[in-house]
Amino acid sequence: MPRQQTRRKVLTTLGATAFAAATEAAIAGSMVEIQGEVTYATGGAIPAGYLKIRLEDLSGSTKAQRRIAEVHVKSSGAAGSEPFILQAPRARLAGSAPLEVVVRLEREDGWLIARGSGRVRGTETVSVTLNTVMY
Repeated sequence: MPRQQTRRKVLTTLGATAFAAATEAAIAGSMVEIQGEVTYATGGAIPAGYLKIRLEDLSGSTKAQRRIAEVHVKSSGAAGSEPFILQAPRARLAGSAPLEVVVRLEREDGWLIARGSGRVRGTETVSVTLNTVMY
């Protein structure tokens, strides 16, 4: 009898592991890469700071419902443009709701320096121009 319990535990563990692997593969296969590029409005280098790049669903009513994906990129202050890649669920990209990439450039102390946004059109490269924020 103890042998059957051990065997049952082993089979249950193997089944759970196989299910988790299959689920992970299905999720990975349903993701789409959205590529883009951030430039600065003046045509010069993007100032030093952190680029917070978010993919948002414009039909969502709250911030949590709108945010689909987010990535942070550090800007050294020397590059004229910064490429980025966002991972988004294929179903959200194929849906009818309009999607937008919103980019915020913040200093290390959290102050907002520049902001920009661009619409997502299928799998085309998204171009976002940062405009200086005035306080």
